[in-house]
Amino acid sequence: MPKKVKSAGDGKEEGPVPRKQMKVEAAGDLSTLNFDSPSDLLESLISPVKAETFFKEFWEQKPLLIQRDGSAWAAYYQSLFRFSDLKNLCSRGLYYGRDINVCRCVSGKKKVLNKDGRVHFLQLRKDFDQKRATIQFHQPQRFKDELWRIQEKLECYFGSLVGSNVYITPAGSQGLPPHYDDVEVFILQLEGEKHWRLYHPTVPLAREYSLEPEDRIGRPTHEFILKPGDLLYFPRGTIHQADTPPGLAHSTHVTISTYQNNSWGDFLLDTIPGLVLDTAKEDMAFRAGIPRQLLLDEAQEKMIYVYHSLKNRRETHMMGNEDTESHGLRFPLSHMDALKQIWNSSAISVKDLKLNTNEEKERLVLSLWTECLIQVV
Repeated sequence: MPKKVKSAGDGKEEGPVPRKQMKVEAAGDLSTLNFDSPSDLLESLISPVKAETFFKEFWEQKPLLIQRDGSAWAAYYQSLFRFSDLKNLCSRGLYYGRDINVCRCVSGKKKVLNKDGRVHFLQLRKDFDQKRATIQFHQPQRFKDELWRIQEKLECYFGSLVGSNVYITPAGSQGLPPHYDDVEVFILQLEGEKHWRLYHPTVPLAREYSLEPEDRIGRPTHEFILKPGDLLYFPRGTIHQADTPPGLAHSTHVTISTYQNNSWGDFLLDTIPGLVLDTAKEDMAFRAGIPRQLLLDEAQEKMIYVYHSLKNRRETHMMGNEDTESHGLRFPLSHMDALKQIWNSSAISVKDLKLNTNEEKERLVLSLWTECLIQVV
């Protein structure tokens, strides 16, 4: 939500996955999550585990399994996405590759069964039933409002993009071979049951997705069944595979992922070259030649960048469009204190901003207001 600014005139562990059991009473509101704030959302998502415990003991370290003994969680999770939702979504125009992948794990390898062009539900259902294929639906938050609400709050909490995929697998089948991902993963079991096996990472906190052959990964360190309402977290690099046990109709789960390319290494690769190049475009002094026999110029001006997502479009969220561009503003380092004042206050008078001149104060407020980052009252 935009900030308000008053105008001047107004004055590595073996054994079972750590798990938590939780009984939940059915409530009038189907949602079991707390959307009051990003931190409240995260706390309720991983409850009964506290956020402090989660980040101290599990985040980027080891898996966490939360098995919930309560119909309210199962009912809410099932409302997020059902297999039956695909029929309506296919009629709205979904395409193989872009929106949906159809695949199956055969002899330890991924076999892609996509058709060409638009997805037709009857053909999709036929491949699901007859070929025992897994349906992978990309970024369902584009169409499902409750998933959009969850991911919007998580993006605010983590300060990083949050994507999702739905996986629907028939009984007695497996969609993907053993592999690891380059993202932190939260798995919500929506329908049916899924049998999971986790293995020690060969590349802890991996920066790339990769398949791993069975003969390399050894025995599972953790093995369990997810049921509707259960949640599983594991760090990037965790090798995993999952299958639907025989005798069930199907399994549906959604994978919510974040922190892709969000390491210290990625941060430095992105910020340092970009800062220099952008400054050189705007400041002729940076395009001038350095003094003879001098390798570095010590007089480099530092800048503050404020990025936002208010101009992003929901229908292209996390879809990797090549024309996607970042939106934001750049300010001199001298504006740091004034920006902190605005960001840490529910309302503040323009005249109280910590800048040297009224012109600087007005220019800062106008820039933020133009981008809809603040309200002026």
